[in-house]
Amino acid sequence: MRLVIISGLSGSGKSVALNVLEDAGFYCIDNIPVGPLRSFVKESQSDQAPDYDQVGVGLDARNLPDIAQLPELIDEFRKTGASCEVIFLQAENDVLLLRFSETRRRHPLTSDVVSLPEAIAKERELLGPIIDMADLIIDTSSTTVNDLRDLVRNRVKNRGQDALSILIESFGYKHGLPADADFVFDVRCLPNPYWEPELRPMNGKAKPVRDFLSAQAQVQEMVDDIEGFLNHWIPRYKNFQRSYLTIAIGCTGGQHRSVYIAEALAERLMAAHGPIQTRHHELP
Repeated sequence: MRLVIISGLSGSGKSVALNVLEDAGFYCIDNIPVGPLRSFVKESQSDQAPDYDQVGVGLDARNLPDIAQLPELIDEFRKTGASCEVIFLQAENDVLLLRFSETRRRHPLTSDVVSLPEAIAKERELLGPIIDMADLIIDTSSTTVNDLRDLVRNRVKNRGQDALSILIESFGYKHGLPADADFVFDVRCLPNPYWEPELRPMNGKAKPVRDFLSAQAQVQEMVDDIEGFLNHWIPRYKNFQRSYLTIAIGCTGGQHRSVYIAEALAERLMAAHGPIQTRHHELP
């Protein structure tokens, strides 16, 4: 049995993620209390019902205080042989405030004495234990609904049994660090195509930019070093029974160097570690 638990902050896109799993053939349940969830998983395993081979469950602040039992419950599921993953969705406070304002939906923790900003801060604190145990954290602050669907479909739905889903993403430091990264590599010390007038409008996928960077000894040394580091540590993550690994490569604007290196690393690592996905935060 494969159990995927979708949790996170209200307004971060949990319903979208759960719908993707449902469309992919998962049996999905939203907002089920922890007690009935334990009974459901136990009965499904004993009956070996094929309809429940893949289950998606939505848990959020509406499940409090039951949700505090989740870490213990997941350990219990895994001991019975169930494959259990926790996906946590989050977004920046300003983005959540805007989304609630646009949809005019009520936050589950607001009341006559609790404002929306206070409810968001309280929910973030209450869900802290789940963030700590999450297998994959997805920040949807700058993610469209379609982007989120693709991300869940590619990383969660398509992840093979006992496989490690690896994502290499590029970003620009001037836009902030990605919240979902396990490893972050800073490549701002490398020669920058931005200062070449003919290369400035392009990005790291364009052949002239790739040719410029591949000719730089420092760039190739950086790629070699990061590749060696990842080849050493990826097997440890697999042995640790991790389901997801996110590697972030950052340059100043996220257009040239980080994009090139992310693509180069994905190509090099693919032979040893299976399909590697790439994502570029600052590209259209």
